[in-house]
Formats: sequence, C-alpha cells, structure tokens
Amino acid sequence: MRKLLPMIASHPGGRSALTCRFRCGDACFHEVPNTSTNEYVGDVIASALSRRSVMRAAAVVTVATAAGTAATLGSALPAAAAPAAAPAETAASKSKGRGRAARGLRFTAVAPNTADAVTVPEGYRQNVVIRWGEPILRGAPAFDPENQTGKAQAAQFGYNCDFLALLPLPGERGRQLLVANHEYTDEVLMFRGYDAANPTRDQVEVAWAAHGLSAVVVEEDRRSGRLTAVPRHHLNRRVTATTEFRLTGPAAGSELLKTSADPTGRKVFGTLNNCSGGTTPWGTTLHGEENFNQYFANSARATDKRYGIGTGASERKWERFDKRFDVAREPNEVHRFGYVVEFDPYDPSSTPRKHTALGRFKHEAATIRLTSDGRPVVYSGDDERFDYFYKFVSSKRMRKGSSRAVREHNLSLLDEGTLYVAKLTGDSPAIEIDGTGKLPADGEFDGSGEWIPLATATAEGAVSHVEGMTADEVFVFTRLAGDKVGATKMDRPEDIEPNPVTGKVYVALTNNSNRGVGANPKADEANPRHANKHGQVLELTERWNRPESTRFAWLLFLVAGDPEDPATYFAGFPKEHVSPISCPDNVAFDPYGNLWISTDGAQLGSHDGLFGVATRGERRGELKQFLTVPSGAETCGPIIQDRRVLVAVQHPGEIDGATVENPKSTWPDGPGKHVRPAVVAVWRADGCDIGV
Repeated sequence: MRKLLPMIASHPGGRSALTCRFRCGDACFHEVPNTSTNEYVGDVIASALSRRSVMRAAAVVTVATAAGTAATLGSALPAAAAPAAAPAETAASKSKGRGRAARGLRFTAVAPNTADAVTVPEGYRQNVVIRWGEPILRGAPAFDPENQTGKAQAAQFGYNCDFLALLPLPGERGRQLLVANHEYTDEVLMFRGYDAANPTRDQVEVAWAAHGLSAVVVEEDRRSGRLTAVPRHHLNRRVTATTEFRLTGPAAGSELLKTSADPTGRKVFGTLNNCSGGTTPWGTTLHGEENFNQYFANSARATDKRYGIGTGASERKWERFDKRFDVAREPNEVHRFGYVVEFDPYDPSSTPRKHTALGRFKHEAATIRLTSDGRPVVYSGDDERFDYFYKFVSSKRMRKGSSRAVREHNLSLLDEGTLYVAKLTGDSPAIEIDGTGKLPADGEFDGSGEWIPLATATAEGAVSHVEGMTADEVFVFTRLAGDKVGATKMDRPEDIEPNPVTGKVYVALTNNSNRGVGANPKADEANPRHANKHGQVLELTERWNRPESTRFAWLLFLVAGDPEDPATYFAGFPKEHVSPISCPDNVAFDPYGNLWISTDGAQLGSHDGLFGVATRGERRGELKQFLTVPSGAETCGPIIQDRRVLVAVQHPGEIDGATVENPKSTWPDGPGKHVRPAVVAVWRADGCDIGV
C-alpha cells in the first residue's frame, strides 16, 4: 500500500493558526455567518449522485518521484469510510491508465514531499522572477527589511502575491507585463520584534503599502528560459491600500457608500485582501477583494455580522491610525470593500474601478466568458463556508479596437447587466448520502441548477428582483440577497474558471470541516462527506453551452483526497494512476483544455502544490502533480503557457510559532535572510512545450 506523509497539525480547513490569523481573521473559528435555512450543497449532493460507476481498484501505486526530489513517505492515512462494493473492472476501464498521458500533461509527476523548496519534474528548470520588496518603480530603494518604510514599500513589489496575469507587450520583443495581487501581510514575518498588541505607525504604513497590486514588466532570456523583472519600466506600477479608486455601477453614489471623507459615495481609497482574479478580453485585469472583514473593528450591526466583521478590535489595529477602519466611527467605509476591482495595466495614469454591479461579498475570483454576441459573463465565488457562487451577465457588448472611446466603452461593460446566484438540485435520493462519500446507486454526484436573478442595472437605474430589498441593498448586501432567494450553500467556493476549449465551467470548493458537525448542514450530493477536509471540484455545463443561460447541469468532476480513500473520485479515471490532492483553490487552463489546480492547506502530509488534470477524452480525470512549494507556503496564481508555468509562492514559512527571529522556512534566499513571498517561473530544460 502506498503511504502518505504523516499528517501535520493545523487549524480547521488545513491552514496553520498563523495563516488563519493574518489572511482571513480566523474565519474558521467565527460563528458561521450564513444562518439562513437555504439548502446546503452537501444536502443537494446527497440527493444527486450520478449514473456512472466510479469505484476503481483500492490499491494506489506510489507516484513517480522527480529526479533528486524523492521524499520518504510516512504512515498511511486511514480511509474515511469503508469501501463500497466496487463494480467489476472491465478491460476497457483497466486500459484507461495505460499509454501516454494527455497532451500537456506528459511529465514525470512530482511525489508528495515536505522539502523547503519549489520541487519541479525531472527535466524542468525554475527561477524566482520577483520577490517581496524588490524595487520596481523609478527611485525605489533597495530592499532593506530592517529599515523598511511605507514610502519605500509603495515603490517595491508587494507582499503575499496571489493572482497572476501575464499580458502581451507589443513592440517589446521577449517582454510581457506581469500583474500580481498582494492579498495580505504577515507582520510577524515582516518585522523583527513585532508586538501584535502595539503595532507602530511605521509598521502599519508599510503594511498598507504592501497590500494591493503590482504591475511589472518581465523579460525572457531565450537562451536559459529564465524570466526576470525589468525595474523602472514606464508601465511598472503599484496600487496600495491608500490608492484612489472609483466606485462605479448601480450602487455608486448610494447613501450606503457615503462617508465623511467622501460625501459623494463614488471615491474610495485602497483595495484590500485581493485574492484570485481574472483577465478581460479588452486587456484589463480583475481582482477580487476577499477577506476584507478582518481589517475593520467595532461593529454591532447584523449586516456586518453576516460578513464576519467583528465587534472588537481588529488583528492589525489599523483603526488606531485611521478612523475609516473603525465601523463605530465610519459605519459606511466597510461597505466600500468586497468588490471586484478592474485595473488597466497599460495606462499608468488610470484610476482603478470597483464594480458594484458584480455584488459585494468575499470575491475569490472574477473570470470572464463572452456570449456569442460579445457580452461578458463574469463568474465569482464567495469564499466562506456555506456561502454561494454567482455570475453577472452584462447587457453591453464588447467593442474591438484600441481607441480611447473604445477603451472607455469596454471599461463600462461590468456596470450594466444582471447579477445572479446559483441554486443546485441533486438527482439522487437523500437516503443514499450518508456522509462517508459512498457513491449512490447511480454512481455519480450530479444534478441540475438554475441562476436566480438578484438585481438588474441599466443606464437609467437599477431594479431589485429580491422581495424586501432595494437594488442598492442587493448590490451592497449581496449575501443577504442570496439568503432570501434560497441559493445553495456551498463548501467555500473559490476560483471559478470557464474552460476556453469546451465552455464548461469549473468551481473549486476548497473544503468545509464544519459539514455535518453539530447543527450544521449534513452531507448532500454536491458535498457528500461530513467534516470535509479535502474539498472537490464541480463541473458546470450551461444550458446549450451558452454562458447567459439561466439553467445548467452540474456534476462533481473531482472529489479530492488520498486515491486509496474510497470517498475520492477522479472523473472515473483509475485511481492507482493519479496523484493525491487536497484542498483545491485556484484553477487555470492550459492551451489543450487541461485543468490546472493549485492547493491551499493540503491535508495529506505533503506541501501544497500544482496539479494538472485532463478534462476530456479517454484520459479524463488523470491528475498529475507538477510541483510543490516550500514549507508553510500556498500555491497561487497559476499561469500555464506553451513553454512556461508561473506560480505565486504565497506566505512561505507561515507556520505556527514562526517569527523573523525564529523562521520556519529559509526560502528563497537561504539562512539568515527574511523569508519572502515570490513569483516562480518553470520551464523545460530543452526549451520545448510544457507536457508534450
């Protein structure tokens, strides 16, 4: 029997206490914000397992180890449930695991490991593209972590990179424009002697400047494959927690968004906790403000409680230095965060926008698919236990061209249209879902669904489709609107990506350790396991494959975990031929339509990593690990190009007890240096395409 690495103690959801503290404000320990009686996706799944037999052989062979990176595996994890009676394997099913992998996935899988390094397949090379603190703007000083200032940080690459985008740079051969999110700061890993109870103004100003976005030109060395940053390029830019933004769309100017500093309700300073995002067909980038709640203090309102905003002081104590973070003194400031940000990286003088028409919640991502007549459809998940996923269908068509008039038109596309929330229905009897992950009689977790309209914005105004709520309230208190219309409670819907080859939409559901615990909802067809540590990936097919449809079909494409566990499922592919995976987070696609999955908080003893899986053909469900990240790190922002893979290595060394004085990782610069989040590029040593 193949053995996995010993389990690593962690907070619920697979994160260290340090991660929970600084990234999401201990969201796993808060009372679940969604107290509605809406159907839980677990209940749905429990009533909707599909028609194909998926149980394969229980034995799993050891995943091939990359040269020089083999790790000895420890004690095996116990199975979550006794195996269900598996159907007899046919010659056809056995043959699925033989032969060559799908095009784009022909590499030697990396074995699970705990190396304090980025581990890549045999025959591949890597380099650090850019680290936290590297100068990118003109006049920026060299990084000095012992004497960092807010002014210096505002001209340097930010902290904890997450979403990445690589955009073309016409006229500059071998160069591209990299855009990165900077989700949050780890003050205990940034400042020597940090006192969490008494942060200094200098430390807070550095943290403000380390949040936000970076745009930086990068250049390829054609001989080696290395990708490096180009400092002081005229397109390089930093956006921080104090940069000016425009509020646009139907709620802009609402009484709910006006503050003492901005009586117009149309201008806000800064963006916070940018997690995943997306790119637009018109050349901009989208960025989701996720766990914004943790930065605000002293709330007593029910609407704030629904968003997880606390009644006491915040973790970082920013309210001591700027009253806008004190809800008791500035009650509407918190309403100005939790949106999708649009950023124009080709115009350094542009003002980024926050699109209220896409709703306010903990946006994990914002990805676009165009309708046949050129209208953008935006998908976004609300990363919270038992919350929902949404889409926005624009009423305006994209225009082609690069003139100022065309660009201004396209920048308004996400301000008019209809916002929807998803409701899923399963197709199996609830009695067949017992919380162990055992397949129902029809052999698959699947069902149907509908998109429920919440509100529609037009040039003349906005109309609410939710009884008892105005349009402004729907766009500002979107979670409450989802509660009222009976949306389906999901297990932390994170990144959502349409497949550019097939049009199918994939939803990463990271985990939910509270499923079936106490009075919380029990397992269902979309969430078939109680105390779900490992998560799943849902595949959604819009009716007629049209993104503007209001009906869809769904199935669980992947149920994550140890392949030896009978509660796991890999789209019917033989489980002895797949890599173990836990806690899917960000997703992306390669040019062949393979889904690539990065993980966050893996619960199988190995470090987090990046995996590729075929989504179609006879290799559908074949999942292979491409890389792992260093100790304490999360894999973020994957970009899969023909000849290069990029990942953001977020929060390396973020392990309980870690400080500047007591580091738990020495990546990327070795002992005696600050551990630094960074962007890493990987390519084939022979210069050929990835995985072919």
